[in-house]
Amino acid sequence: MRKIKAGFVGFGEVNTPKDFIVGRCAEAVKILEKKGLELFVTAPVCDDPHGKAAARAVRELAKNDFDLLIVCIAGWIPSWAVFSVIEPFKHKPMILWGLSGWKDGDRFITTADQAGTTALRKPMEDMGYKFKYVVTYRGQKPRVDEILSYAGAARAASLLRTAKIGMAGYRDMRLYGTLYDGVSLKACIGTEIEHFELLEIAQLMEKADVKEISKIASSLKNRWKFLKEPKAGTIENSVRLFLALKKKIQDRNYQALSFNDVDGIKRLLKFAPAGCMTLLHDELDICSVPENDSLGAVTQIIVKYLTGQVAAYLEFYEFLEDGALLGVPDYVPSEIVDGKVTVMPNAFGDFGEGLLNVSRLKTGKVTICRLGYSKGGYVMHVMTGMARTPIKWEEAGWAPPAPQLPSLEIIFDAPVEDFIQKVMSQHYIISYGDNRTELEGLCAILGIRVM
Repeated sequence: MRKIKAGFVGFGEVNTPKDFIVGRCAEAVKILEKKGLELFVTAPVCDDPHGKAAARAVRELAKNDFDLLIVCIAGWIPSWAVFSVIEPFKHKPMILWGLSGWKDGDRFITTADQAGTTALRKPMEDMGYKFKYVVTYRGQKPRVDEILSYAGAARAASLLRTAKIGMAGYRDMRLYGTLYDGVSLKACIGTEIEHFELLEIAQLMEKADVKEISKIASSLKNRWKFLKEPKAGTIENSVRLFLALKKKIQDRNYQALSFNDVDGIKRLLKFAPAGCMTLLHDELDICSVPENDSLGAVTQIIVKYLTGQVAAYLEFYEFLEDGALLGVPDYVPSEIVDGKVTVMPNAFGDFGEGLLNVSRLKTGKVTICRLGYSKGGYVMHVMTGMARTPIKWEEAGWAPPAPQLPSLEIIFDAPVEDFIQKVMSQHYIISYGDNRTELEGLCAILGIRVM
């Protein structure tokens, strides 16, 4: 992902020695740039009677496009001077950052930074600004991690405004929980879902280069671990579908993909797409989820933009008294695989043979989440927990010998019954680590309620 882009403006009262304000703001800029932020910096602003410093800062900041505005309070400042600068950028997320004083011999010197921030916090809240309030404690280092977390959420919000998801087909298995409202999605989050027909993919499959199909199919036999020899054409079918989807994704610049799986590819093309999707994740940096799961795909790009991870989907199979068994009946991206990607040619029910991904998944601290629409607004359901390798199990219906599906037992950090009564879908999106803070920051910016 690109760097976080932030406007930066410092403030200090006109009677405070200018060197104090300029020097401390410069040090704050240095700290943030060292952490990788791309800053558009304007000189510190004071409360000069005619507002010339504020007007100059607005002109300079307006020349740049950035994800958020960092409002750095380096000393007492009458609030009107700050609002004169930030009002034109009210549509942007902001960080209200109060600095702290310094030690001079046996004395502590302060410029009343927190007098400035405390005079601003409630008026900014009452006026509808979307911001994170961060203070620096006396004698402590700046809380840069909090700034970076919120700045990352602001970048994600910017990226979501122009994100585009490809959707092959519509409403797989006539499910209800995978539907979406395009107008509210565009209004709240900004993401566009672009539909196309499976016929287009079938036509692209027919045009795929035979030599390229053969070359990729041969390489997969070395790249992946096969538990048994596939039938003639099984690998080639997966490669042909991969090439067709790859062309569509690259032509339309999709950041995520969902598709009509059961009623579409499996029923009409007569094979399971798991091998294709495994290969797609090996070759392209894209999120994907089956079954025309609209908001599942949106959740994926949210998680990806916040964490940089692949944001794989998992499906509920069983609930435990302290967590859940989650797995997938098809594919997982190699990024979350523990060891080598392992595939097993197999068929489910009446569907033809496909390359089922049966890889072992990484364990450890995880966050699962799901975007949903409830009672007139968007909500984000989040749970953290510890993921462990599950007991031996199988899903009924697979041709024997039944596979051990890629799965995890996740022990929740909160009561499982509370989670169950709020569950939004069969699909949740997994990321490794505790990413609740990042999700909460983004939801605060977009006006999404967190559960």
